[in-house]
Parts: sequence; C-alpha cells; structure tokens
Amino acid sequence: MNATDRLRFFFGPATRLDTSLPVVHKHDEYEQASEEELTHFVVETDTAGHHYAVRREDVKET
Repeated sequence: MNATDRLRFFFGPATRLDTSLPVVHKHDEYEQASEEELTHFVVETDTAGHHYAVRREDVKET
C-alpha cells in the first residue's frame, strides 16, 4: 500500500463518477469495425454447455 499512497500523493485522489448516470457508448470507427468483424462469427454450445465462437464459413449447413 505504500506505493499506492505515494501515487495518491503525487497524482491526487481518484475521481469518482456519478454512478446514477447511464453509461454512454460512443459508436466510433473502431467500434463499428469491431462489430463488423464479429458478424463473421456464430456462437455454438456443446453438449456440456460450453460456449465457443465459430467462423460462419466453417459452420456445417444441416
């Protein structure tokens, strides 16, 4: 705790945000690119209940 006490002295106390405010999500270019990449995956569940992602082109059509 000595290191954190020294950092607090140097940087000041941590700022606390108002937790009653809603979280603001910014839809920037990076987030849009990430969402586009995630559309190439589908979530599968095995018989043991484990979840995993599979590329859509690798999914066997039944």
